[in-house]
Amino acid sequence: MANEHYFLQPGYIVVPDGGRSISAVIGSGVALCLYDRKNKFGGMNLFQFPFINKKGETTPIYGNVACVTLVRMMAAWGASPRHLEAQLFGGARYPGSLDRDIGQENVRTARNILSRYAISLVSEDVGGEKGRKIVFNTDTNETAVLKVDTLRNEDWYPYDYY
Repeated sequence: MANEHYFLQPGYIVVPDGGRSISAVIGSGVALCLYDRKNKFGGMNLFQFPFINKKGETTPIYGNVACVTLVRMMAAWGASPRHLEAQLFGGARYPGSLDRDIGQENVRTARNILSRYAISLVSEDVGGEKGRKIVFNTDTNETAVLKVDTLRNEDWYPYDYY
């Protein structure tokens, strides 16, 4: 078990120094977990929108920014893309949303960036109509996923999971 816990909010990226357990609550957003098989460490992002290309407005709330930044942060800690493996979660579609499937667009953005860096996708739980609570252990690359029909207010802040 990781020695500390971090709750990841949308638009954030974390590559912790030392073992951590990172949790997130996801609806149509996507969480990308990367793990370096050689150096045995991981990091995670959580983004809500697929793409932005306006200078001065690029933040990790957008998938194209969040995914590239996570790869670069992992590299700054010594990871090589050839030693990375990915897990992808989220991208739910909400019933009644007819105009566009933002969840599917988010998933597509993450997959495209993984492909660009030749990072293998070893696990995913994406799509559908349920929200997810996930916990990622950065030491072991183990992830727990709980699917839920409704995301409650108390799901959005850290909870005691021991």
